[in-house]
Amino acid sequence: MPPNADTSILRNRIATKVNAPTDFVDSDDASTQPTLRSMKGLKGTEVAIDGIIYDISEFVHPGGEVVKFFGGNDVTVQYKMIHPYHTGKHLEKMKEVGKVVDYAPEYKFDTPFERDIKKEVFKIVRRGKEFGTNGYFFRAFCYIAFFFFMQYTFATSTTFFTHSNWWESGIVTAVAFGVAQAFIGLNVQHDGNHGAVSKKPWVNDLFGFGTDLIGSCKWNWMAQHWTHHAYTNHDEKDPDSFSSEPMFAFNDYPLGHPKRKWWHRFQGVYFLFMLGLYWLSTVMNPQVLDLRQRGAQYVGIQMENDFIVKRRKYAIMLRATYVTLNFICPAINNGFSLATFGIIMLMGMSESFTLSILFSLSHNFVDSDRDPMAAFKKSGEGVCWFKSQVETSSTYGGAVSGWLTGGLNFQVEHHLFPRMSSAWYPYIAPKIREVCKNHGVNYAYYPWIHQNLISTFTYMHRAGTGANWALKPLSGAD
Repeated sequence: MPPNADTSILRNRIATKVNAPTDFVDSDDASTQPTLRSMKGLKGTEVAIDGIIYDISEFVHPGGEVVKFFGGNDVTVQYKMIHPYHTGKHLEKMKEVGKVVDYAPEYKFDTPFERDIKKEVFKIVRRGKEFGTNGYFFRAFCYIAFFFFMQYTFATSTTFFTHSNWWESGIVTAVAFGVAQAFIGLNVQHDGNHGAVSKKPWVNDLFGFGTDLIGSCKWNWMAQHWTHHAYTNHDEKDPDSFSSEPMFAFNDYPLGHPKRKWWHRFQGVYFLFMLGLYWLSTVMNPQVLDLRQRGAQYVGIQMENDFIVKRRKYAIMLRATYVTLNFICPAINNGFSLATFGIIMLMGMSESFTLSILFSLSHNFVDSDRDPMAAFKKSGEGVCWFKSQVETSSTYGGAVSGWLTGGLNFQVEHHLFPRMSSAWYPYIAPKIREVCKNHGVNYAYYPWIHQNLISTFTYMHRAGTGANWALKPLSGAD
């Protein structure tokens, strides 16, 4: 997850949109005819799925009120990726109030590949058992205990520069606390905000607030991350794919593209340093004031519904608490100086490096599918969503890596089943690789993390220099 870019850059992007008429109602017989509206005409208490508009204002969702988070939006992809067991009958529980006239699906579901994947995975993880295991909760509470111990230590320490023992020094405390925060981000809040910890919504919410404990914001994180999951590596709809621009580019733009900058030629050297600033750009991000995550907003996600508006004050309060504990308290205890600020920055960069390096590996590697919508652009035929998730993601290591990274080393498995607890990914990975092989779907697997890391550095260098677009001598390529 790269640093947030200047939002003015996002506004300059040109996205493909479907021309639609202004909102209107087919009034031949208003009592029997469904309301016909454009996507922009959705109310904050409505969602659209497969072109059908549903009123969720009084809908009691088994997964909690989070369903109202995306009110006012088309949630077709989000709905299907979070509810792998659902059929059309489940939608009958919601009140249908109209139809969208400009619905143009880019992805297709219920493909032979998807059916085979689900068939094999559901043999391993039975319905209702996909949430956190005893092992997951044990690890999660260990990470939580470590975090709170280090939070207390960092906020109350007076020995940043006057320590008697090496472990009391500001450098050691900062690095340890930074890593502790990263463990919360990887192992606690991530599963919580995906609704994968428990069947009980309040448990998922509680774990999800771990995002705010480490300097981010639960609701902004969900807006960007769920959109990223729905449209992975989509060059116009995945906020993660362009939110680092113009400092460096994850997208491999064609030669001469206006998004290419001369300094991108060196991004293979400096992008890692820039990722280290992710923490600072997040903590100081003013988007916490209005909960309008600019990356998600740019690609069309509406964030003005009552659910979001009512939570702004809580987001501000949580951010103020974080700043007090991790900026003001250390400064009071150790002096307002550049040295103290340096310790605070070391803490943040330790968190950033741990989180960002692991996230950057996930979808930026040699031979990753950087244009999953290519077939749709050429033919207008929908792309298999399950196939696109596999070919835009990578997996490295095994169970031990999963215990440390919250299962995020299993990015292929996570993107196929984002609401499944990370504890299950080591068990389903071999079968998923087998199904992919049978269907001719490219599955990127690296036995060791350093192999994935080298592949990421190689990709970033090639994307920055345009090497993948350069003519190959004697190859006959054009």
